Amino acid sequence: MIRRNTQDPAYWEDFQVTDEDLDYLANLLVEREVPLPLDELARELVAFRCRREEERITRELSKGTLYLPKNRYEVGETIVFPALEYAVGEVTGIREGRNPEYGTFRVIQVTFPQGETREFASELADHPLNEIQQAQDEEGLLSPEELYATYGDKVRDALNVRLEASPAFIRLAGQWFVKDLLAEIHEGHLNLAEAVLDMAGGGPLPTEALIDHLDLPKEINQKLGIFSLNYALQEDERFDEVGPAGEVLWYLRRLEPPEVLEPPVWLTPVVVEYDHRLLDETMLNLERQLDDEWSELVAPPAIEEPVVVVLTAPHRRAGTLPLSSRLSRVFPTGRTHRIRFTFRDADTDEEMEGWVVRERRYVYGLKEWYNRYDVPIGAYLEISHAPEPGVVLIRRQAQRTRREWVRIGTVIDGRLTFEMGRYPISCKMDELMGIAVEDLESLDEVAGRMREERTPLAEVVAEVFPELAKLSPQGMVHASTLYSAVNLVMRVPPGPILATLVQDDRFVSIGDNYWRSRG
Repeated sequence: MIRRNTQDPAYWEDFQVTDEDLDYLANLLVEREVPLPLDELARELVAFRCRREEERITRELSKGTLYLPKNRYEVGETIVFPALEYAVGEVTGIREGRNPEYGTFRVIQVTFPQGETREFASELADHPLNEIQQAQDEEGLLSPEELYATYGDKVRDALNVRLEASPAFIRLAGQWFVKDLLAEIHEGHLNLAEAVLDMAGGGPLPTEALIDHLDLPKEINQKLGIFSLNYALQEDERFDEVGPAGEVLWYLRRLEPPEVLEPPVWLTPVVVEYDHRLLDETMLNLERQLDDEWSELVAPPAIEEPVVVVLTAPHRRAGTLPLSSRLSRVFPTGRTHRIRFTFRDADTDEEMEGWVVRERRYVYGLKEWYNRYDVPIGAYLEISHAPEPGVVLIRRQAQRTRREWVRIGTVIDGRLTFEMGRYPISCKMDELMGIAVEDLESLDEVAGRMREERTPLAEVVAEVFPELAKLSPQGMVHASTLYSAVNLVMRVPPGPILATLVQDDRFVSIGDNYWRSRG
């Protein structure tokens, strides 16, 4: 029986990449002169392992005669035993078999290089091993392609770990290559790339649009040239890769909006430790509904578009949207920290430069649009994919501007207060979360003082709650309203606010996320 380890599921379940494997892949990349994706490298590795095993089998079988019980052997003959890891032994003796059940047969004594002698049946026609012919064995073999279809995930995972740990390989945009074989990209090339991007307003431009200006040697493969330039740009702090998944786009970092490079102060969350078990199911449902980007929510597997979001004070001030569990399904994804895309007004077709800032969980690019249409805190916004990639539609639920009763936040003697008043509103808004603010500078002073003094959240809630309660004849405050108001001066998700209400004896729940002061 010809035993092939590659046909054994256990071989792939515990698959490990060896130095020999890496040497083979490095030589493959050198031979092809182009970077390759992980998937193709893993396929090649499976095929390499299968070829190597077949070569080993051929080599081992060439050392002697294949052992099968039906064959006749002579003293001095060399035999190969595939079932014993291709052990090779010499026939040193022969005797007659003594088992009436099998009829006439002979027994050969085989001595192995280590000095061990074992006995094996010969000239025995009726034996299971005789039925397993090599040709029949090969008919049932899985091909390298079939093996990869079955065990490819294991191979890719193991290979990715080894490639990432090896200084000899580099990865860019999902492609791998040998670092020492990159085309030379010198400072002059990078200066030219900077000039091209500068003329384009900073970008974004694909690598192909840059490499045409560099006059690289003609013998350099185009794919290798692009890969080499991508690597050089990545290593230079002047350039930022801002393409969505599957696309490489470059931008000059110095021309990116400041709000993209550094998060606006209004978006920086205050870390408040709290016990999640304090929140009952009603509160958890509210937290999911509010969908704050700093709430640790599990992203839904699918969403219905357009996604309707309520604009909160921090994002209104910063000209941003939250990269929350639901909205993250709409905006472009990628491997980079910042992703450039296009906002389009669904009503006017006006387009605006947009930026996904993944690590800070926000999307920038709406400051002028908010200001132009005087979009209020608490406004309903509709977000959805455009038909073409890289474009996101945004729509405000516009209405004829009219003066409506709304909470107005003001600062008196350094304290945040609220009153009801008529305010011009140009789009539909959430009645619970809508707030108008006229004196932003005073509000910023209060928020700045709280940050400097590290004012506890409980103190902010205790200060804001009665100001909101006085606006209701029943003295009730909805948790959504409190969340919206607190975020005028302190960026904090709803979870800690709800937990503060539960823990503070001064507040009592009256159901459906409404609260009032005790006593």
